[in-house]
Amino acid sequence: MYKEQIENIKKGFEKALNYANQKIAGIRTGRANPAFIENTLVDVFGSKMPIKQLAAISAPEPKKIRVEPWDKSYIEPITHAIQANTTFSPVADSNGIWVSMPDLTEDIRKDMMRTVGQIDDNVKKTIRKYRDEAWSAIQKLEKEGKISEDSKFKAKDELQEVVDNYNKKVDEIVKNKKKELEV
Repeated sequence: MYKEQIENIKKGFEKALNYANQKIAGIRTGRANPAFIENTLVDVFGSKMPIKQLAAISAPEPKKIRVEPWDKSYIEPITHAIQANTTFSPVADSNGIWVSMPDLTEDIRKDMMRTVGQIDDNVKKTIRKYRDEAWSAIQKLEKEGKISEDSKFKAKDELQEVVDNYNKKVDEIVKNKKKELEV
């Protein structure tokens, strides 16, 4: 019965892990990465759409991102959105847009490290919150007589094992991004 609580909580852990992946992937390092701009919203047809739904985005060179819109009429709005919403300076040509990555200064690098640390803290707080909710539900099951005290403590151990596993995954994501930023 307690296994359902642990399985349900894994969905929350996965959401937290996906959030960490998405947020950390969007943090700029010295290398070009399509994730830096793919979610930038562009005004087209009276609505806002992310660039990734309007164009192919690639990093053909270590310091450049290439955006090739499905429709050439998107070039101007995408260029404007990148200029307005990022620190990058896009350059349009007849087939698409080039976005060059400026070198990271020491101050920017420190800010990025701090941002990675904040994301790490937020995700781990979320994981702890989900863990606490699951533990409360397991304790309630024991109080209602649906599981034994031994099962409650076995559930606590299994829950902590799952939490530790997700924390390790977050630590790995953070460690990799910090390594990228140090280069």
